[in-house]
Order: sequence, then C-alpha cells, then structure tokens
Amino acid sequence: MIPPRVRGNDYRTLDVPALGAWTPTISVSVIIPAYGGQDKLDLVIEGLARQSYPGHLTEVIVVDNGSDPALRVPSWVKLVVCEQPGRATARNAGLAVASGEVVHWLDSDVVLTPRAIEAHMRWHHAATYLVVTGYIRFTSAPVPAVLPDDLERSFEPAEPHTWIVDLVERTDGLTANPTRPFSLHVGGATSVNARLIAAAGPMDEELVLGQDTEMGYRLAQAGAVFVPEPLARAYHLGPTMRMRDKAPIDRVSHATVADRIPAYRWLRSHPGRQWKVPFVEAVVDATGTGYEDVRATVDALLAGTVPDVRVTLVGPWDTLARDRRAPLKDPNLDLVLVHGHYAHEGRVRLAVDDAVEPAVPYVLRVPAGWVPGVDSLARLLDVARDEGQGLIDVLLSESAAGVVTARLERTAAFARAAIVSGPEEDLDDAVDSVFGVRWVEGETYGFTRQTRDIPGRGSVHRARLDAQAEAEKLRADVERLRGQVERWREEAGKWRKNAVELRREVGSLRRDLAAAGRVQQGLRAALTASVRRALRKKD
Repeated sequence: MIPPRVRGNDYRTLDVPALGAWTPTISVSVIIPAYGGQDKLDLVIEGLARQSYPGHLTEVIVVDNGSDPALRVPSWVKLVVCEQPGRATARNAGLAVASGEVVHWLDSDVVLTPRAIEAHMRWHHAATYLVVTGYIRFTSAPVPAVLPDDLERSFEPAEPHTWIVDLVERTDGLTANPTRPFSLHVGGATSVNARLIAAAGPMDEELVLGQDTEMGYRLAQAGAVFVPEPLARAYHLGPTMRMRDKAPIDRVSHATVADRIPAYRWLRSHPGRQWKVPFVEAVVDATGTGYEDVRATVDALLAGTVPDVRVTLVGPWDTLARDRRAPLKDPNLDLVLVHGHYAHEGRVRLAVDDAVEPAVPYVLRVPAGWVPGVDSLARLLDVARDEGQGLIDVLLSESAAGVVTARLERTAAFARAAIVSGPEEDLDDAVDSVFGVRWVEGETYGFTRQTRDIPGRGSVHRARLDAQAEAEKLRADVERLRGQVERWREEAGKWRKNAVELRREVGSLRRDLAAAGRVQQGLRAALTASVRRALRKKD
C-alpha cells in the first residue's frame, strides 16, 4: 500500500484516530539504556506496565550499560548487557535485538503517563515515515518508593521542556517550513518507524554528546516527518544533565556535531574549512567531456561564494591506464588530465558513479562545460530554503537536440518521494507533491557556457579577486562617503546655529527699524506742526 503524502512537515493532513477509538496492529519496542539508578528504573518499568497500548504489541528492552551492581528487571522485560560505555552504544545494543515495527526511545528516569505510547502509536498507524516526540515535564518531587496512581498530583508542579515548547510554538507546531524540525528528536521520549532507522543508520557511537540530534538529522535526510504529540506526556525524575550544565555541554557537543550536521550553519563560520558532511555536493560527469570544460565548471564551483561545497567528478577512474610513451595519443587523455588536475584537491572526490552520501542536504548536478556564476549556487539555495522546494530545475539551453538542465536536489525531499511514490510514478513528480519543484532560467541565475578563451580556474580566480577588489573599493567609497556625511552634518549644524543667530539679529534689526520709524514719524509730525505754526504767524 502506498503511504499517504505529507508536504514538507505539515503532518496535519494525516488521518489520525482519537485515543481509544481505534484498533492497534503495529508492534513497538521500547529501548531503555540504563546505568545504575535502580529505584528510578523500577518506576519507569512500572509506568510501562500501566500503558493502554496492548501488551502483546509492546516489547520492553533494558540495556544495562555496565551497572554495578547489575540491574534487575521483571521477567517480561528483555535485559541486554552492554559493557562498552556510552548512551549511543547502549541504544544500538538494544536496537540490535529489537523486533518492533516502531522503536520508542526512553530514558531510565522518564516515567510515561498511561496513554503515552498509544498517543505515539496512533500516528505510526497513519504513516510509516514519522518521528513522534512526547512532552516531558521535569519534576523536582522526591522519588517515590512505588509509582503513584495519580502522576500529575505526585509530580507537579513540574517544569516543561522549554526549548521544545518554544520550537513548536514559533513554527506553528513544526508545520511552517521549519529549518530544523529534526531538533525534536530527543531520546527521552521519542518514537521512530524502524524502517526509517534502517535507512538512516544507528546512533553515532563516535559522538560524546549530541547523538540524539545528529540521528534526528539523518532521519530527516531519510525522509522523516517530525510530529510533536502533547497527549504523549511524561515526567522526568529530576533535572537533566543539560539543565545543570548547559554551557559546557554545548561546548562539547558543538565541537563534534558541526562536522556531521550541515544545517547548523552558525557552527561553520570558518570560510575555508572542510567538513565531514558538506552542505552541498556538486556532481559533474567527466565522461566523454573535454578537460577544459570539466575544469571550467569545477573551478567555478570551488571559487563561488558557498565555500561549504564538495565536487564529485564521475568517471571511469579505476580503468585509466596512462600511456607514458605516447601520452598525446592516449584516447583517454582528457580523463587523465582531469584526474591529474584534481587527484590531490581535498574538495574534489573522484567517483565511478553519481551516488551521494545521504547525509548531504543538497546535491547540485551540473553538466560539464556550464559555468555557474560566483553566487549562482547561493541564490539557488536561497530559493530552496525560503520556498521549501525539493527540486530546482535550472534551464541552461533548449534546442531541437533537447533541453539541457542543472538540478539542485534536496536529499530529504527525494528520500520522502521514494517512500510515497507509486511503482510507475516519476520521482520528480513525487518530489513535487511532497516538497515542490521550481523551474528557473540559468542565465538569470548566472550560468554561462564554457568557451575556449576561458581557461578555467585562472579566469574564475581572477574574476573572484576582481570582485573582491571591487568590493573593497566600494567599501572604501562607503567609508569615505560616510565621512563626508558626518562633515556635512557638522556643517549643517553650524549652518542651523548661524541661521538661528541671523534670525535673532534680523529680529533685533526689525525692532530697531520700527523704533527708528516711530522716531522719524514723530520728527515728521513735529516738523509739520512747526511749519504750520510759522505759516499762521506769517499770515
């Protein structure tokens, strides 16, 4: 049966039954890694014994991660001993023996409310590619000897998982094109379809901290939809280590997850670093293509404004046999030149096929000989991110011979499309239904055709240097203009002050002039009166 389709992370379109109004059929394995803490573990297991989800569909696995004394569990709980320390190692040990169609991660100090697993599992009955996380509250109440009947009454007041609550609220329940929905994958109370885990791979045992988030990222890359479920409630007995020591934990976690989670862009601020998982993998087929064409495309990609990129050159590299006596007559000379030119470039990978590591979030496929502009890739990534597109088709040329395109593919979108597509359905059409497809003009986004007078890296590098020089010149001009503006502001201030003083002087002069006018009028009147008197005397 073809699974229902969710566009982006908008799980609200799924038909999910109400609690108690459905018949469960899917099995779940609850995996609990534990190290000591027998008193809390007893309460956690007791909480699982009270679950409303059918017992014959529920498998509980406790992984004793080297406890001394060894942990004790009831007979209906499967106990696995894992001597190698580490929560990721313990979880993988439990995963190795789990038989459920869904895996429910649970910490050994998290007590589930009676309907929590049912609240999780109703989502997994609606679609096979979901990651569901419950709402954990952190209680400071004393740990009881026996699990109380009324958990809320005994464990409240308690603090919510503030970070998750804030993430859900500011993204409309993770449906409003969130950039990092995978952050919802926390090990305390999260359930995952087992087939998703098989596609994404187990937890990374090399990581000291941050394993939950890193696995959540790989689950997203495998096509997962992330669902926050407020009805799946749980109580954490006491504060977490992260709540007590957030800053030092972040320091340790960020140092290692940056290599593995390209979506954490703020952790990759160094412009020249290479990372274990690049943000973009650009795939260029070098087979049957001239050396100059390949070099122009690859060098343009490496010189662009997106430094977090790795180029995969596809070709029959394992079959090359250089003719050292007559190299100019070698039928594979162009491939030999490409191989020699990039064999020691750390950002270029020579591969015999176009398969890309699933953890890489974006894949750009460009035909050799087409040269992206310095910011072409950055602009395409902006469109994919802002619009949530799963595929951007870049029209490079169109003629009677056919259409030539470049493609920017979102790996998670193609993984989701592969899950929900029908047997005869074109994968691009399925991508369009779950994320979206956008066509753009290559010329508009800075793609040009390679010509022989463009020697490749030299011209691209010079163009980049010219652009940087022009940018520096423009920055200098801006600073100069800012200085002029400041001087003009100072001059304007002086002019305003002078204008005020001039207005005052003009007002004073006007008053003096009015007074003089009044004196003049008085003198004129006195003179007129004197003349009149003189004339009367004469008469």
